[in-house]
Amino acid sequence: MAETGASTDPVPSPDAALSPVARAEHFVWLTARVLEQRRFAYHFLRGASGTAGSTDVGSNQAADAVEAALTAYATGDGGYGYALEPDLRGPVSQPLHIGHALRVLDSIRRCGGQRVERVCRYLTSVSTPDGALPAIHPSQRGYPSAPFVPILDDPPSELLATGPVVGLLHRNEVWHAWLFRATDFCWAAVESLEKSHPYEVQAAVAFLDGAPDRPRAQAAADRLGRLVREQRLAALDPAALAAYPVAPGYAPGEHHFPHDFAKAPESLARAWFTDEEMERSLDFLERDQRADGGWPVRWRQWAPGTALEARPIVTIEALRTLRAYGRSID
Repeated sequence: MAETGASTDPVPSPDAALSPVARAEHFVWLTARVLEQRRFAYHFLRGASGTAGSTDVGSNQAADAVEAALTAYATGDGGYGYALEPDLRGPVSQPLHIGHALRVLDSIRRCGGQRVERVCRYLTSVSTPDGALPAIHPSQRGYPSAPFVPILDDPPSELLATGPVVGLLHRNEVWHAWLFRATDFCWAAVESLEKSHPYEVQAAVAFLDGAPDRPRAQAAADRLGRLVREQRLAALDPAALAAYPVAPGYAPGEHHFPHDFAKAPESLARAWFTDEEMERSLDFLERDQRADGGWPVRWRQWAPGTALEARPIVTIEALRTLRAYGRSID
């Protein structure tokens, strides 16, 4: 485009009278990466054209567009890199990128086939001696990454990285040799938790929601829910946040709410909260949409680009959660 002269005028915000989705659409087109633009179109605009009346063909085309955008983050070893998870920069594959990629594929019903076979081969190559995943593989060293994800030469297995990957693979009925020991690790980790923090609990829920042994998953979830309430890991009253401590190492104000644990009504974590607690949580989530149409990032922001890339991701997930619970967003 030809330069038309510098302007110091603020970027206009969407009309406050518009629906949450319409305001978020303005925000996404203004700020998001191609992947999140394609995801937003798939979930909320019924295809890349943004027109209503989706057909199976249109839905498939929109899913193809999401998958094509995700492929740009693929690496030669079967993993994903290139800051797919914005807090990890650089071209190298990382387990946390894999979790992000599988969530995207699951959301468009493409979590299977050769793409997942390649992912499982990568997971095998970076697993720890007990068959699970480290949060950060040492290959990240030398590239920028968030200070709250330390890089170790011999990192331990982490439920944080392993649970969501295993849960999503089981949810999509993927069977691979890597899953056997990784599943055993997740069961042992979840069932032995005594003191935890919200992100680890979210990882445990992601595993339990996909685990094939449903009675065992239900029992583990019941125990975990009691732990969450006893340790006040969920802010049950958004109007009284001072009553809920922020976990050590988290950013000031980095609270987690019932909707953060039970992202959809069918999650096992939904039973942890009363109807009143969940309604308050969803009310808070609705009100949390900012004037620019996006939702805020609550974790520690350590670089301008990472916050900019993360907000559209958070915005899409907020809208998906509200819609899953029947809230009006259109």
